[in-house]
Amino acid sequence: MSNLPFDFPLAATTAYIDLAWWQVAIAASLILINAAVSLALRLDLGKRFLVASVRLTLQLILVGYVLQWIFTVNQPAAVLAIVALMTTIAGLSAVGRSELRYPGIYVTSLISVWASSWIVAAIAVVWVVQPDPWWRPQYLIPLVGMILGNALTGISLGLDRFLSELSRGRAVIDGALCLGATRWEAVRPTVRSAMRTGMIPIMNAMTVAGIVSLPGMMTGQLLSGVDPMSAVKYQIVIMFLIAATVAIGTLGSIMISYRRLTNDQHAIRWDRIEKNGKS
Repeated sequence: MSNLPFDFPLAATTAYIDLAWWQVAIAASLILINAAVSLALRLDLGKRFLVASVRLTLQLILVGYVLQWIFTVNQPAAVLAIVALMTTIAGLSAVGRSELRYPGIYVTSLISVWASSWIVAAIAVVWVVQPDPWWRPQYLIPLVGMILGNALTGISLGLDRFLSELSRGRAVIDGALCLGATRWEAVRPTVRSAMRTGMIPIMNAMTVAGIVSLPGMMTGQLLSGVDPMSAVKYQIVIMFLIAATVAIGTLGSIMISYRRLTNDQHAIRWDRIEKNGKS
């Protein structure tokens, strides 16, 4: 019996149902409901939904072809190349939602995403899942993909909250510094708030997993015929891997930002904070 999480037989009568493109089209047509709601309430979101739908479809089809090629080639260089590309895109995308930025914020995000995701992925591959070989694409790419998606969200939310609260609380922070507080003492409440914001999504997901919702990986495995308990074990592993990645990545991005926006004289470099590329 295979130990792969993608082909573990549930029972002799269980069969994977392959979808035809016309069936996919039926599901895709449901986006018209979103467009109708937008039109009825004048939300002006119809065009955005159309663009998002087209991008979603094209991106996933492209990824499907790329993954087919990688699975066929089955070489470590190809697997690591796609994982590196995914990590870089995640690092750049994490800055997208931040209205306030500073010089070097993209480097901060890239360092945080790369460090957190690859450290946790290495632990998962070497000590937890232990695929043979360790770069086996059926394991490494899905694991890193799920880790990156959640790390991106945590880092993005944490950076956005840190910079926005730092800017809004300028008077309080400067007042604390004038009264003799160190830069860490003055900024610590902002750091704590940003960390809490970045970690709330994964905490909420862990709280309701299995009760309110079935997480994505577990759902996919069940649809493909995996034994439910095997799917549960993999999902538990994934959730804890994600939680650790979010914690490391969010903390790293906020602390690097803290260092870049303060100096040894315990002053805040307000001149470095920019809004939409303008001081």
